[in-house]
Amino acid sequence: MSWIKKDIPQELVREIAAKYNCDPLVASILVRRGLVNGEDIRYFLEDDLRYLHNAFELPNIEDAVDRILAAKDEGERILVFGDRDVDGITSTAIMADGLQRLGMDVTWRLPIGDEPYGLSMQAVEEFASNAGTLVITVDCGISNIAEVARAKELGVDVIITDHHNPQDELPDAIAIVNPKLRDSRYPFRDLAGCGVAYKLISALRFALKSDLYGQPVCLFNTRPVNGAYIIETAKLRNMAVVDRIAETVVPGVIDITQTRLPAFLEGQQIFVWDERQQKLTLSKIFGKGVDVQMFDIAHEIAKEIPQTAGKSLLRLKEMSSFARYSSKDCDELDVFINLFTSFIQKREKHFTDEDMADLQLACLGTVADIMPLVNENRVIVRAGLMDMQKNPRNGLSDLLIKLDLAARRITAHTLSWTLCPAVNAAGRMGSPEKAVRLLLEQEGGARFSLAGELYDMNEERKRLGSETWTFVEPLAASNLAEFNNTFAVAYGKEIFRGVTGIMANRMINFFKTPSLAVSFGEYTVTGSLRSTHGYDLTPILDQCADLFIDKGGHDYAAGFSMEKRHWETFLERLKTIAQTIDLSEEEEASEENIVVDAELPLSYLNPDIFKVIDRLEPFGAGNEPITFMARKMIVQEIQFMGRNGANHVKITLDTGKHKWPAVYWNAADKVKKAFDVNNAVDVVFRLNRNWYNGTETPQMVTLDLKRSEE
Repeated sequence: MSWIKKDIPQELVREIAAKYNCDPLVASILVRRGLVNGEDIRYFLEDDLRYLHNAFELPNIEDAVDRILAAKDEGERILVFGDRDVDGITSTAIMADGLQRLGMDVTWRLPIGDEPYGLSMQAVEEFASNAGTLVITVDCGISNIAEVARAKELGVDVIITDHHNPQDELPDAIAIVNPKLRDSRYPFRDLAGCGVAYKLISALRFALKSDLYGQPVCLFNTRPVNGAYIIETAKLRNMAVVDRIAETVVPGVIDITQTRLPAFLEGQQIFVWDERQQKLTLSKIFGKGVDVQMFDIAHEIAKEIPQTAGKSLLRLKEMSSFARYSSKDCDELDVFINLFTSFIQKREKHFTDEDMADLQLACLGTVADIMPLVNENRVIVRAGLMDMQKNPRNGLSDLLIKLDLAARRITAHTLSWTLCPAVNAAGRMGSPEKAVRLLLEQEGGARFSLAGELYDMNEERKRLGSETWTFVEPLAASNLAEFNNTFAVAYGKEIFRGVTGIMANRMINFFKTPSLAVSFGEYTVTGSLRSTHGYDLTPILDQCADLFIDKGGHDYAAGFSMEKRHWETFLERLKTIAQTIDLSEEEEASEENIVVDAELPLSYLNPDIFKVIDRLEPFGAGNEPITFMARKMIVQEIQFMGRNGANHVKITLDTGKHKWPAVYWNAADKVKKAFDVNNAVDVVFRLNRNWYNGTETPQMVTLDLKRSEE
């Protein structure tokens, strides 16, 4: 196995460490991972919720807010319709809880039992018959063309909030809020469904508390440049920039009417920083006859952000973290825009306890749906984890106690391996509504009972998964050659519908290929697709779309249902598609190479190294755990461990000043051959904190180990 440590320019490392005030080791890891752009780096070094993108940049979100406000004013009945997985469950809880807190008449519903994914005709018709007038989908809806059309026939409006890949034809909804729409200008496409739901609730709260909602605002600034002046102004709506112009003017050369300024500023509320200076400059440029009505906002901003008092925009630019991380040359107007946004957020208490409770759920759903932990997903997950650690919201607190997690450090890994599966078990076992009820329930005794039910369902899910794998593994192995050895397929009535996703995940890990697990019902089949090696599943869904009842998902995780009569046709198409899949290069690279993020001197292997790890948390999709390398550690002790035979090894490694416990999985056969007690060894490893018997201890997880060269 090869260890690959990419060579990087040390001057770039020093530049990033100095510019962003971070540890040189952190800077080297960022550079080695290709994170050299300030706008990418800030999501690894900053936790401030101000770095979340403006919800109103999402497509159609103001239309959605307006329709919900109208429903509130008229006392309409609203149905929140979600999905049965963790993302759908948390999305449903965020939306339903948010609307209920605003005093709205809300019910919620998810697919239960064997009901198909997505908004159903039955749900639409039953809701309409009960005088319902507005459906809001969360984590679903983008493919429900017929169901939305039926709702419209019945006089029911539909707002779709989703994050799944849209098809060419979209439902005829009142508003579709999805960062992946083709006309979306949202800066980040990989929000989870719960992230989109959180954004809509945040936008709704802003609309209800701010007198700026829906109102255009202009920020205006002038600055000298080479004997001329740049006059720049930006239009904001709901704190999002919707238009912007800049004019370079030499004093006394042209009249203001010969610029674009009058048309741009007409009818606008104009804010400036230092009204006196701005008016003096305009007089110098255009003469004393020019009078622009403007309001000096600097003093108001200083009340909320005291460090701005008495400072110019130029001076504030030097202090601005937004400017520091900007990939373009940030000007004074950019600084003004960010200051104004921060001012409004502080003045109107944008991030309340309710927001933090919602972020806990958005964090949970984002991790469960394996969304890339980059960009604002990092802010969502870090904020959610920190708040969950110190003040877990109702429902989560009960489940954390039941899972014996209440006293432990909670990381994205904790969510992935413990909390997410427990929530997900409700959907897999056909009762996702119990998880939503747990998250919305106010009475402590009822919550404790529901947490127990989720725990029991998770234990049953584990049992079913183990039993089903004994059927799936040999079946997929026997089918592999039929699918060009590039696609693993298992199907049959023996596969419980609730574990198809789990089976597909186990298959990709076992067979190292894209995989499909399918459950056979009486009349329909339901499948879960999972991918590996970067293979995009979208073409499979597209080439077989005519066979499905419904389909949906992401590039690397998807699902479908179809009538059983189409199964053989689908299988033949899949065999043809498998002939076009080439995983050989990716497989060779992934199996033979370990990519090293940083080589550590032994002196760095002390408890402070966790400051680096904690800074770059959370780890997951798009941000793998840090892989370190260190040389010439001494093997002080070796112990064998394992339930079914001593397959694993526990090693004590001596670095000189500190001794580190290390686990080395499936390495018992390497003892005496590859290493032994008192050997000096080079090790590639990851670091974590091991929790055992109520005590947390640092631990190395060995990925590979070699005797050191003399």
